[in-house]
Amino acid sequence: MHVLIREFRRGDEDAFRRLNQEWIVRYFELEPKDMEALSNPKANILNKGGRIFFAEIEGEAVGCCALLSIARREFEVAKMAVSAAYQGKGIGRCLLQHVIEAARASGATRLFLETNRRMAPALHLYESIGFQHLPPERIPPSPYARSDVSMEMLLGER
Repeated sequence: MHVLIREFRRGDEDAFRRLNQEWIVRYFELEPKDMEALSNPKANILNKGGRIFFAEIEGEAVGCCALLSIARREFEVAKMAVSAAYQGKGIGRCLLQHVIEAARASGATRLFLETNRRMAPALHLYESIGFQHLPPERIPPSPYARSDVSMEMLLGER
């Protein structure tokens, strides 16, 4: 199984929405911030200095992950999804490693993410790649009711 990681291109809006809605509605419910990002990823992510990546197998988008610009040289890793049919095959790890390297290559020094402790496989992936849990006093307010875990990865100065 060959996985191609590529950046967002015109026409990917539906795949981005589908992949994210699939996991969100399975475990939680769509929140206003989700609907904003998924309704227009070009305006709400890309035009604000962010990037979106897809994992593709034989031309089918089976995973995605966004980098949201949150400060100078800092990104939030967000909207990471792998289709249920392809989970457990290393696609999420491959996608996340690519996203981290893309952030590092762009000069980023810090990555941040939010998740939920119910998402045990995702938590394990983040921890195994090097994300660290933030202490309570460093956790910023979240626009997501489901967010109960905040993590960061320091990429160092370039």
